[in-house]
Amino acid sequence: MNTRTLTESDYLILSDWWKAWGWPVIVKDMLPDNGTGGIMVENKGENIVAGFLYWSNSKLVWLDWIISNPKTNRDIRQEAIKKLILTAEHMTKEAGSKYMMSISRSNSLLKTHEQMGWNIDKTPSHEMVKIII
Repeated sequence: MNTRTLTESDYLILSDWWKAWGWPVIVKDMLPDNGTGGIMVENKGENIVAGFLYWSNSKLVWLDWIISNPKTNRDIRQEAIKKLILTAEHMTKEAGSKYMMSISRSNSLLKTHEQMGWNIDKTPSHEMVKIII
């Protein structure tokens, strides 16, 4: 498996994945670098999983909107998710940041993070979004 930076053309792929998993399509201007500020994990030329990194002026990096190819074998998807998280952790450390956070409802994604040493808050919280025009 290898990783690469997201490209402009990946947005259509990710939009299809979000729809297939029953998620709303995340609008580009809500994503870092207008949809290219993230990581894609590939396996043998197939796009498997992607996630976005929000960099800040603090030592915190936010990893979010992790989405996978619903047509890919579950075990391969799981391996790719781990690769995505490890790559994001490496990028965070290389950039001089110290902390990462992520938000998810997916029990399997929560379990993966926990297995990889992330602290999982046992009290559910809610995402709040407001469009400011």
